[in-house]
Amino acid sequence: MPKDVAIIGVGQSNFVRGYEGSIRELSFEAYREAMQDAGITSENIDASIICSAPEYDKQRSPSGLIAEYLGLNPQPTFAVESVCSSSTTGLKTAYGLIKSGLHQAVAIVGFQKMSEISSADSQERMGRGADIMWESPFGTTMPAYYAMHARTHFDTYGTTEEDLALIRIKSARYGQLNEKAVYRKDLTMGKIMESDYVSSPLKRFDCCANADGSSCIIMASAEKARELSVQPVWILGLGSATASYSITGRKAYEGLESAREAARQAYEMASVKPDDIDVAEVHDCFTIAELMAYENLGFADPGRGVELIRNKETYLEGKIPVNVDGGLLSKGHPIGATGGSQVRTIVQQLRGEAGEIQVPGAKIGLVHNIGGVGIYANVIIMGS
Repeated sequence: MPKDVAIIGVGQSNFVRGYEGSIRELSFEAYREAMQDAGITSENIDASIICSAPEYDKQRSPSGLIAEYLGLNPQPTFAVESVCSSSTTGLKTAYGLIKSGLHQAVAIVGFQKMSEISSADSQERMGRGADIMWESPFGTTMPAYYAMHARTHFDTYGTTEEDLALIRIKSARYGQLNEKAVYRKDLTMGKIMESDYVSSPLKRFDCCANADGSSCIIMASAEKARELSVQPVWILGLGSATASYSITGRKAYEGLESAREAARQAYEMASVKPDDIDVAEVHDCFTIAELMAYENLGFADPGRGVELIRNKETYLEGKIPVNVDGGLLSKGHPIGATGGSQVRTIVQQLRGEAGEIQVPGAKIGLVHNIGGVGIYANVIIMGS
């Protein structure tokens, strides 16, 4: 795979339950860290992409506001939205802009300030990520959708609630080490199993938390990356797919077909196989989502993903470390910022800068970022 486009800087704010500043200030926190990481200034950036889901703040068309605040005018800015996968869709958009020769260095900023509305309002807006004519008027919620996937996986393969709890235990173990995570506490099997159901079989600790946060990725052409960066991380493969907007239009529920297709494309473009991946960040908005990702990405055959978590193969010391930064379950899930946070973790792993969660000798990393209930899927493969 030619090394044509690289990531030269990454940044992330702390993910918190109630950020006190504005969305422009929140976005600046990640942008500042990414620019410092890249060792460049705004003069080096010739375009920006701002990624967020609408309806969480009062500002209409925030991309222009944020680009101005970051000092990026008069360079063009673009708005990208695919709900929870917005910032990796922004990454793919930047890849295309750079590959085409239109731009040489692009900043992708993802943000969400979810605390400006109530939890009930947030759930209602998430529900409207489904078909507003045929599904969301009947009270659909994200936990209920993923509970249907969990129940199907249980009935098809014999998966149990205890298997899902093992995923949450792993998340909590590594979340304690992540200073930017919302949830930094240890969890036991007993505490998880005793927690209340949100939507059976998913309990409270099977679900990630809403959060405020931002992320930033600086991408550049090969020429510009070699000029500006001493340790670029290269984009090797990209895959994207879209599923039926209505869940009733899906053929199966024990996995996400969009994720399988996005993974197939990314592996083909990168000329690698699942066994070649050294470390992965997957979209664990719910514990069942991580389990399905093991199988959709080819780390395990259908129905065998539980063996990976039971045998701790997705731990730091395992065969395929997954979400060793705590994942969404511990970090929190500020919608527009989530994918960029996942990318940041993998970039740090491939540079050997991940500290206590460093996977020894990591050379190839993968990000799996889902929008909605598998409506959108992006898979990105990166190499050092």
